[in-house]
Amino acid sequence: MTSATLSISGSAPVTPIRQEIFGYFIEHFHRLIYGGIFEPGSPLSDERGFRLDVADALRELGTGVVRWPGGCFVSAYHWVDGVGPDRKPRFDKAWRVDEPNTFGTAEFIQWCELVGATPYLCTNAGTGTPEEMADWLEYCNSNGSGSWAQLRREHGNVDAFGVPYWSIGNENYGTWEIGAKSAEEWSRYVTESAKMMRRVDPSVHLLTAARADLDWTLPLLKSAGPYLDSVAIHGYWDPLWIDDSPIDYLTAVGRSMQPEQDIRAMRSIIRAAGYENEISIAFDEWNLRGWHHPPGGDDDAIAARDRNDRHETYTMADAVFSAGFLNGCLRNADVVSMANLAPLVNGRGPLFVDSTGIVKRTTYYLMQMYARLLGAEYVESTASSATLDCGDGVHIPAVDAVVTRRGDALVIALVNRHPDAILDCGISIDGVAVTGTAQRTTLTGDSTDAFNSPENPDRVVPTVSQEHMDDGKVTLPAHSITVLEIPQSVAPTVGDWIRGEGQQWREIEPTSSGAKPHVDWAF
Repeated sequence: MTSATLSISGSAPVTPIRQEIFGYFIEHFHRLIYGGIFEPGSPLSDERGFRLDVADALRELGTGVVRWPGGCFVSAYHWVDGVGPDRKPRFDKAWRVDEPNTFGTAEFIQWCELVGATPYLCTNAGTGTPEEMADWLEYCNSNGSGSWAQLRREHGNVDAFGVPYWSIGNENYGTWEIGAKSAEEWSRYVTESAKMMRRVDPSVHLLTAARADLDWTLPLLKSAGPYLDSVAIHGYWDPLWIDDSPIDYLTAVGRSMQPEQDIRAMRSIIRAAGYENEISIAFDEWNLRGWHHPPGGDDDAIAARDRNDRHETYTMADAVFSAGFLNGCLRNADVVSMANLAPLVNGRGPLFVDSTGIVKRTTYYLMQMYARLLGAEYVESTASSATLDCGDGVHIPAVDAVVTRRGDALVIALVNRHPDAILDCGISIDGVAVTGTAQRTTLTGDSTDAFNSPENPDRVVPTVSQEHMDDGKVTLPAHSITVLEIPQSVAPTVGDWIRGEGQQWREIEPTSSGAKPHVDWAF
């Protein structure tokens, strides 16, 4: 008897998957930038100061889009401090350290080119002004004769950077943020900022900080909606800001479905505001674990931030939760246009970096599998699963699944959340069990608490094998993520659908904005 079933229909709708869903975030916090991606003078860095071992690993990862420079940092950051040859250190009011400003706009653009990432700039909506945002946009994107475009040329960059993604603010709804604002203040501020930025470059994809809260976001959309492409929300489901005591495996995976609840709530708010299929959702900061930064700017408080880099924190719990997060985004691919794992390097990120080298954490391999192996289209499917008891009254499906299409193949992600049990999943297409050999990539560990470290960097790595499926059945190890590629030779009707010789994939017509209607997915 199988523990889960996955049924795929030949008439299932498909939705394009935007690669920006497999994006990242990097901020001027502790060792994310300095001593992370940027370390001038290191034998591991190039002449510009970029860590080449880090760049190699990020190209292998597939970094997609990267958001910078914050985060809380940006709410007191003035971009002019980080351009040109004459730069002076400033006191970083967010993290209470000196910011040297040696890594600024040009360095970020150069680094994005090095690692193959698309740049995404977040603007200062705390101590900054709408005009400051528009000036930065002119500096980056204009080929005109304006003073800011001319300044960029004087700084040695004749061609415009062409940054496609811009966000107004970061968490300005929160009391912790420098320049926090009320809902009314925020709606007017964003409106005027967006108007000014659109006059500089109407082609950019414009986002703004929001939350899955009707009282906050509905007024925002009613006022600024005509100028926006996306609303940006954040989520950390193990808040460790003050007390760095990570939750255990079962508690972590028990929260796997909460991100999708936030997506659905925000979808409803967008619909209520009248912007369905016009404004999308960007989860432009997300991670299971919140960053540890106890209050204060003294040496002890700053040193405590090193705890974010403890290897034993990043286990199979992080990988399995992250798979659930991404599955939720893919099930809502018609409305989720971007997601940015926070951060990319060090802290809670998938790649650990120190002066001697790097360690690829469990989430590195999970993100690599999803970005590199899954198809470009989400395929609606129907799944059922045994229930996993996570304690405290939380019950979730033990097996989570999404189906994608790549060329002539179906590529399926299967997540076994159970900490101990090996589970079977039966896969069928139009009621016929899939039988034959498929390529399988699986990420798991010798325990739920398995992690990678400098001493044991390959404790958790993906394994690739050929899977022979009997009567459509796939065996899933405990606490694992499996990506299964089913070629046309195993399921010939897949090729028929694509060629149009059998049942047809019923692709939904896009709206004028390119968005597609919602596809529900349920266990």
